[in-house]
Amino acid sequence: MVYFELVTDIKAPRERVFDLARSIDLHLDSAGDTREKVIEGRSSGLFAEGETATWEGTHFGMRLQLSSRVSGIIYPEQFHSGMVKGNFKKLEHGHFFEVTAEGTRMTDKFCFEAPFGIFGRMAEKLFLRSHLKNFLEKRNRVIKQTAESEKWKAILDPATYL
Repeated sequence: MVYFELVTDIKAPRERVFDLARSIDLHLDSAGDTREKVIEGRSSGLFAEGETATWEGTHFGMRLQLSSRVSGIIYPEQFHSGMVKGNFKKLEHGHFFEVTAEGTRMTDKFCFEAPFGIFGRMAEKLFLRSHLKNFLEKRNRVIKQTAESEKWKAILDPATYL
């Protein structure tokens, strides 16, 4: 099993960052390189507790699908998402948000396990860890750029954050 954490400091209010992290629309924008789309479940807006979506994207030259469920929402402190169906043996993602003097510290706690025993463990070390970490780092850069600019107003209802 592979585990890593990413910490991203964002100069924006925690509620805004939390909701951008739950935004399906922003996720799709950040995953343009993989031509990701939602093929089942909520396909726009903000994920709510218990909702699922099946994502399809191109990774390693193959169209792959992964169904995930959002759980454990404690607004605006944390939420979790995890694979309910897909190509991994296990995939879990915790999203944590804390107020800082400069705005918000967003921490991703991510763990996954590839199938296929020793071959899966080799794939984890050779390319899966770096691929997934890069995917999340790009997503976090998009969240940061959106939250720190006026772009967030095109994704979230500005009246909610007055």
